[in-house]
Amino acid sequence: MISFVHAQLGFLLFFDLRFEDAVNHFLLSETMQPAEIFPFIMRDPNRWSDLVPRKRYWGLHPPPKPLEEVIDDGLVTLQRALFLKKAGVDTVVDEDFLSNPPTRADLLELAIRNIIRYLCVSREKSLSPAEMEGVDTLLMYLYRALDLVDDMEKLASSQNSCVVDELESLLDNSGHLRTLAFLYGSKGMCSQAVAIWRILARNYSTGLWKDRPNLPGTDSQETSADKKSGEEIAAIEASKILQATSDQDLVLEHLGWVADIDQDLATAILTSEMREKQLSSEKVIAALDSEKVGIHQRYLQWLIEDQGCEDPHYHTSYALLLSKSAMEAFHMESNSGEKNDKEIDSDIQFIYSLRERLQLFLQASDLYDPEDVLDVIAESELWLEKAILYRKMGQENIVLQILALETGG
Repeated sequence: MISFVHAQLGFLLFFDLRFEDAVNHFLLSETMQPAEIFPFIMRDPNRWSDLVPRKRYWGLHPPPKPLEEVIDDGLVTLQRALFLKKAGVDTVVDEDFLSNPPTRADLLELAIRNIIRYLCVSREKSLSPAEMEGVDTLLMYLYRALDLVDDMEKLASSQNSCVVDELESLLDNSGHLRTLAFLYGSKGMCSQAVAIWRILARNYSTGLWKDRPNLPGTDSQETSADKKSGEEIAAIEASKILQATSDQDLVLEHLGWVADIDQDLATAILTSEMREKQLSSEKVIAALDSEKVGIHQRYLQWLIEDQGCEDPHYHTSYALLLSKSAMEAFHMESNSGEKNDKEIDSDIQFIYSLRERLQLFLQASDLYDPEDVLDVIAESELWLEKAILYRKMGQENIVLQILALETGG
């Protein structure tokens, strides 16, 4: 009985525009169902109209209707009460309302915030799937109405029961593309989610990021660092999806723009162990940009060292890429006349590390073509690498000549 009274009081207070008190009573009622609030948020008929129960206390208050209409009717009652008070007639309207009348906008925000409070508590209850869909979808409606972007993104990126069909046009038209991308991602709609992250990465400076109020540079020209930061955020979110999906076409379609922003992320996508089925190495290599040498190298290294690939073609390709990188680093170091000692030391360490990796691979693998590699480094200063290759080819005399020449023996 007490739950019935709390629900009854709640509705009466709600129509009196005392939204905080109303929701406090709703929360004290164990029998009230979240669906009873739905008509205040979305006009009937709608997807959840059949869920709305008709309770006995509904005869004690006007029928539920959209919040704007509740507030408009309440303000009319308030204006009538003000007129009667001036005429010396007593009214039942709260004196606080009469002495300090609220604006329509303030009342609407207050109502929305309190309904949000009720729906958030309702999420923790044991509800039917249809009720949960209604709660989460309408909660997103209300978050968007107040432009509560952080709450929108938190709901969209977590486990939720939002109905995408009810929200995608709303979020798209209002420019809340990040929220829509998170929502698509939470529903396994990977293609749609990544497509939005791509749009955001390309259009950071055009205002499509307006749903992120904490972005820097809002009152001045954006620096390249700010722009890069926005691009990186989009690339990171896209990479989370691409690392988990086994949809090869989707991965290869979006690999390029992620690589343009961050080659480490692109490599992580290709070498991810999270997907159920690995990508075709042949198609990946065919799709790789020839100028993205670092990605190519690290992908081949992963194939060979982590996946145990024994394809001679890949072993030869990896050896050639390492050799070319070592030669380029050697050439850059020899033309570093304007660098300071610290920069030179860093270059030397990098070259040493790169050559060490090349030498170890040339010694460890028997699957690459030593003649192909030798053709590439023949005119270079990579004398130890040449010695390793000649030894692989069984030409020990040349190996001894190289060692004697370089060591002064």
